[in-house]
Amino acid sequence: MAKKREGGGPSKAQMAAKFLGVSVLAGAVLAGIALPAAGALGLAAKGSVEGFDDIPANLKTPPLSQRTTILDADGGEIAKVYSRDRRVVGLKNISPYMQKAIVAIEDARFYQHGAIDLKGILRALNKNAQSGGVSQGASTLTQQYVKNVFIEEAGDDPDKVAQATQQTLGRKVKELKYAIQLEKELGKRKILQNYLNITFFGQQAYGVEAAAQRYFSKHAKDLKLEEAALLAGIVQSPSRYDPVNDPQEATRRRNTVLQRMADVKDITQAQAHAAAQKPVRLSVSHPKNGCITAVDGAGFFCDYIRKVFLNDKAFGKTRTARSKRWNQGGMTIHTTLDPQTQKSIQKSVSEHVYDDDPVASAATIVEPGTGKILGMGQSRPYGFGPHQTQINLSVDHDMGGGAGYQPGSTFKPVVAAAALEQGTSPYQKYSSPYRMRYPSPVQTCNGEWQGTDATQNENKSEVGPYGMKEATAKSVNTYFVQLISDMGICPAVRMAQKMGIERADGKPLQQVPSMTLGVQEMSPLTMAAGYAAFANGGEYCSPVAIESITDARGKELAVPQSSCRGAMSKKTADTINTLLRGVVQDGTGKKAGLTGRDSAGKTGTSDSRYAAWFVGYTPNAAGAVWVGDPQHQRKMYDITIGGVPHDKVYGADTPGPIWRDAMTGALAGRPAPALSTVPINDPGKGGNKGRGGKGKGQQRPGHGHGGDNKPGGGWHFPEFPDILGGGNGGW
Repeated sequence: MAKKREGGGPSKAQMAAKFLGVSVLAGAVLAGIALPAAGALGLAAKGSVEGFDDIPANLKTPPLSQRTTILDADGGEIAKVYSRDRRVVGLKNISPYMQKAIVAIEDARFYQHGAIDLKGILRALNKNAQSGGVSQGASTLTQQYVKNVFIEEAGDDPDKVAQATQQTLGRKVKELKYAIQLEKELGKRKILQNYLNITFFGQQAYGVEAAAQRYFSKHAKDLKLEEAALLAGIVQSPSRYDPVNDPQEATRRRNTVLQRMADVKDITQAQAHAAAQKPVRLSVSHPKNGCITAVDGAGFFCDYIRKVFLNDKAFGKTRTARSKRWNQGGMTIHTTLDPQTQKSIQKSVSEHVYDDDPVASAATIVEPGTGKILGMGQSRPYGFGPHQTQINLSVDHDMGGGAGYQPGSTFKPVVAAAALEQGTSPYQKYSSPYRMRYPSPVQTCNGEWQGTDATQNENKSEVGPYGMKEATAKSVNTYFVQLISDMGICPAVRMAQKMGIERADGKPLQQVPSMTLGVQEMSPLTMAAGYAAFANGGEYCSPVAIESITDARGKELAVPQSSCRGAMSKKTADTINTLLRGVVQDGTGKKAGLTGRDSAGKTGTSDSRYAAWFVGYTPNAAGAVWVGDPQHQRKMYDITIGGVPHDKVYGADTPGPIWRDAMTGALAGRPAPALSTVPINDPGKGGNKGRGGKGKGQQRPGHGHGGDNKPGGGWHFPEFPDILGGGNGGW
């Protein structure tokens, strides 16, 4: 029985066998490289390595992932985003010290050997055989570059990264084959340049330019000798030689690089000694990556840009392709964000609603006629800390938002526009009782709705008859219930679709008469863009956030354009302008009125006061403001918002002033054109000369006489015998 060797180390026989095996393997590899025409070579038993000639001849070099810069409409920087912090530079922009240092420590014979270094292999074999392990490698700088390309192609996929770095003979053979090809096609200087741009220097820095900025806050071309040596030393083990976390170990490694540079005559021994005596002096620039770095609350808009890119087929046929393109980065994205508007939105929202309030606020402003998103902000900052969120409260769910919020009475103008398009007169009067059931049945797009639901007005004093102008100014619920019941639900659904007004969760609009009261959840961006159609003569333009994109090579990429379409006639739009201007002049939205500027808008409050809104516009800007609980749990009764106590929150008392202040700042110093309107001299209740008669049944005409010889249109509700129908007023 063989005697067990003490110490557990390899025996001389094991060392000899290992040395012999590695030597034979090296010889086989070298023979294969020298004789590629020999066909598939049995480089290992049982075909564990693919045939040398079967490996693709050309290395597919992926575009290096770089940071993308997102700019506002004036060219100011919003944020830099990247999966890897890298800035590709040419050799002329890399310090000669850096070029010499990396070659000296990683591959001193780089300019003397070809793709492989025979002397290096033999030296490594001898060293490893003596140590009984793998204490020294023999990869050339070209081979290291090839391995980095494999890692770059793997991206963030852990399985692919593992495959790219696995220590197998098969991978090494592929690495050698590609290295030979690159030496022929690129040459030494180009390989060195590529290597310095692709390799990892720790601290999230990829490439020498990013590394120079990270550790020394300077460009790679300005690196001093001792600084270049420090960076070159990091490459072998970025965590071990990290100068931020272990300056002593980094200093020892730097000095090793300096001595190596002296040994190969890149610098004198005196230079090496002098540089080694200097302490490591860092000027660290911490990574500033992602939308969290955006200023003026533009983090959510920044994230919206990413969502647009990932969701739009203009940037790739599949989401996988778009995601890969985004992660590669290197783009400069010019957006529609107007810095003046953005600052004004964020200032107004932050002053009226605090980040630690029990409710939140979001606001968005778009440009009528172009669909450009000019600003987007909210009270809870973009981030991960307390009172912060990454949910964009201004947009739909599939674009990074939540489930949306009931817009309340801000939906009523959509119903009014649909009715006007159907031929309803703006002078149309309804009895508009304080409380009523929804008339049933009501026609839908594909049948009819039936039910027994009831609704009521905000105040008991709100009892008609009302015409459209007064009912809009006072936001009379029962007027709009009677209106949608008369014309049917389908025209309102079709009008909403033409105005781009859809549910935030992506589901189809429910065809129910209560839709007239805004009971289906929507987003501020959707409502702002929809209202912009009123300001734009009835033409709706879909929201856009990107003006242009150039890639890392300066090539222009195609970007999605706004799609504009006629949602209603100009006459209808002008009529709505008149109705909604009355809201801010004499109605529920007086607190939102703008000084010295023509404006229009509508207040809204949802069921149980989970949300309050103001949506309004001028000829050159349309904006929507929402205030509420994103979780739909906190009712806004007996609540303090922005330091102001409220018994009840209305669209007029919190969203209205936010809208007013945001729009005032956004439009300061800019033209103040007048809204296009039509005269509507609604006589209101006083014009109802006819005497309202009792109806003979639900939705049946009364027998009173309307003013100016017009027929009465009274309503009778058997469920509420105390409510009498009223005749239509004079036109």
